[in-house]
Amino acid sequence: PWPALATASRSNAIDAFFGNAYKGQDQLRQRVIYALSEIIVESTNKNTNGDEIVPWLQLLSRNAFGNYKTLLKELSLDASMGKYLDSANSGVGGVAPNENYPREVMQLFSIGLYQLNMDGSQMLDANGNPIPTYTQTDIQQLSRALTGWTYSNATATTNSGGNWNYYPGPMIPVPGAHNTSAKTFLGQTLPAGQTAQQDLDGAINIIFNHPNVAPFISLRLIRALITSNPSAAYVSRVATVFKNTNGDMKSVITAIIMDQEARND
Repeated sequence: PWPALATASRSNAIDAFFGNAYKGQDQLRQRVIYALSEIIVESTNKNTNGDEIVPWLQLLSRNAFGNYKTLLKELSLDASMGKYLDSANSGVGGVAPNENYPREVMQLFSIGLYQLNMDGSQMLDANGNPIPTYTQTDIQQLSRALTGWTYSNATATTNSGGNWNYYPGPMIPVPGAHNTSAKTFLGQTLPAGQTAQQDLDGAINIIFNHPNVAPFISLRLIRALITSNPSAAYVSRVATVFKNTNGDMKSVITAIIMDQEARND
């Protein structure tokens, strides 16, 4: 088990991560946790204490064989990620929406910088240039959709000023702190007047349904689990499974490991 948050030290968290990888009976899960940790990144350089890093490891562990869309939703409310990429207290107390997590959830965790074919290769415009997946305006609009969340506490309550750091549970909405205007990003619109939860759910739906997610994530999982230089056909086969199963991790991992390119040794 992961260390208890109440007593977890930095060394406890590190020892648990490597100890499980070395001795754990669930070796496939441990490999997937490691693979996901190279895509969905946190670091002890910023989340320095054990209670700040263990929730991220727990999130990767419980979603390793789950659904990637569920993982993205849980990640967006994870308190340790809220600290690492500054989404906690974004827009709270009159501060501007923070653009760090909105940028990285697209650039690193889901769709990447450029539009992709199913085999992971870049689409090109008429001049032979890669086509960006999003703009700075998209980041700004998404940042407004993700405003109004703060750390929880032992009673899961807050006021208009938000809460101090607290990692045992997901972040909670702050009354009156969410931007309720309409937001348009990635070519789709979240209507005005929605709650923080409704906008978060809608935003993750928009991101997850982007055609880049399947090849972008499939390529990175193949690289972490099997080979750093997969063929385009290998990526396409796995991405097709990702798309057809709506991000079911069991199906995707099976496709990666049982593919002919993974079995040709």
